[in-house]
Amino acid sequence: MEGRQSVVDISKSMPPPNLIVQLQTRFKELETGFRCWLAKQSLPVEAAVVTGTSAAQGAAIGAFMGTLTSDISSSFPTPPPQAGLNPQAMASFKQAQALTGGPLVQARNFAVMTGVNAGISCVMKRIKGVEDVQTSMVAAFGSGAMFSLVSGMGGPNLAANAVTSGLFFALVQGGLFTLGQKFSQPPAEDMFYARTRCMLTNLGLQKYEKNFKKGLLTDSTLPLLTDSALKDARIPPGPRLLILDHIQRDSELAKERR
Repeated sequence: MEGRQSVVDISKSMPPPNLIVQLQTRFKELETGFRCWLAKQSLPVEAAVVTGTSAAQGAAIGAFMGTLTSDISSSFPTPPPQAGLNPQAMASFKQAQALTGGPLVQARNFAVMTGVNAGISCVMKRIKGVEDVQTSMVAAFGSGAMFSLVSGMGGPNLAANAVTSGLFFALVQGGLFTLGQKFSQPPAEDMFYARTRCMLTNLGLQKYEKNFKKGLLTDSTLPLLTDSALKDARIPPGPRLLILDHIQRDSELAKERR
């Protein structure tokens, strides 16, 4: 009776679970699972999903910005045809209207810009196997050109202005990418343990990620893993069996796709 009472007292003294932390943990698990699923898909499927999700995010951002600039857009009255504006002045006026359009206009513009950028970047990363400054600049060029076309910023020289906008986007993105690499170099584990982290997350064995890092069992060693190698990394028998079975099933699935 006393033992049961002490258990009840201890449970009452424990702090309640933090709902925000639980939601953050759940969100990270869902995000990791989605990325793992996406990495296993074919290139067209991955590009379509990435483009669609990025376009949706861009549309949401654009709609929000459009609500903030709708009042500014209304302050730009359309000049009458008899105003006699030259083509260059009319093009500048259309550019101002494009940048200060309403929610629907900005949602469209940002959806195209972010979707094209993400789609091109996804295809190039899958082909090249790495995200570098060239990949970033090509994706930015495509998004800048498409943004110029759909937003009405092209003016009379539609193609030339699209190319100019694409080059501007590419140069800016290339500079930002280079600076980002210099000042925020990602840790090595983020580069060499991505597939390992996905595998452990799917198996519910996230706590053994540190064992893989201590044993230098990177993504490139996954097909070579043996029971003795996992044992040397101080991973218990049960998780070892799950990991080896997962690797074997992935290998068989890859052979079937070929």
